Amino acid sequence: NGTSVEEFILLGFPGTWQSRVSLVVVFALMYILSVLGNASIIALVWRSSNLHTPMYFFLCNLSFLEIWYTTGVVPKAIGVMLGTSQTISFSVCILQLFFLLSLGSTECFLLSVMACDRYLAICYPLRYSSLMDSALSLRLALSSWLGGFLSISLLAFLTSRLTFCGPDVINHFLCDIDSCLALSCSETWPVELATFLISIIVVVATCVVTLVSYMYIISSILRIQSVHGRKKAFSTCSAHLSVVTIWYGSTMFLYVKPSAQNSLDLNKIVNTFNTVVTPLLNPFIYTLRNKEVKLAL
Repeated sequence: NGTSVEEFILLGFPGTWQSRVSLVVVFALMYILSVLGNASIIALVWRSSNLHTPMYFFLCNLSFLEIWYTTGVVPKAIGVMLGTSQTISFSVCILQLFFLLSLGSTECFLLSVMACDRYLAICYPLRYSSLMDSALSLRLALSSWLGGFLSISLLAFLTSRLTFCGPDVINHFLCDIDSCLALSCSETWPVELATFLISIIVVVATCVVTLVSYMYIISSILRIQSVHGRKKAFSTCSAHLSVVTIWYGSTMFLYVKPSAQNSLDLNKIVNTFNTVVTPLLNPFIYTLRNKEVKLAL
């Protein structure tokens, strides 16, 4: 009955040329600071022997992930806003979707692993070094990466099987699952169901693990007699708790819902926060609220 769409047009942000140029400058500055900040954390941990612990090994994984996460979005978004690269082929669109969702899922797993690491460090301080050794740290990090990419494979496959016969305009600066579902002219319920189930498994399950870990952590901190001891214990996990709150708040809004009918304009704003602002905030949160990192700096 019609021809299938082979490429999409990304609208980016509406507005005048001057407003789009201003956004480009903001996006570029935030991208540069994000890459430099996360790369600096990796270099700092690599060069400082006192930071060669499981906690900072996981932090390096998180920083490495954030560099690729924001790189998968910002350069293309800048091209879209400048009008020099507004089209994206269907295959590249699916690839970007798979890449971003996989990295997002990996971040969920990494944050839950980091919460468990803090649980062991605070609740079992004398046995921590034997419980969380380098071999276990490596296995947990590798499992997080594999779990993140494998969990999204089915969703990306189902999305690639959707039929698109027009319109071909995506009201976004990237390819996300809601935009693809809104443009598809075929049955979308299998993809919506898969998105919801994977979100429950990945986002909600890891969030529950993180929450349970912090319930035990807070319980242990409250049992510490001295005020100085409580402050010292809480300072070891306050940075991670801040990152967890920011990440899960925006991620649950985007993906943990039974339908894809949320406002695409609102999704665009939350996606901007998730893919551009959060990778920039993380290195500053960990450096400004962590005495060991400040001392190493």
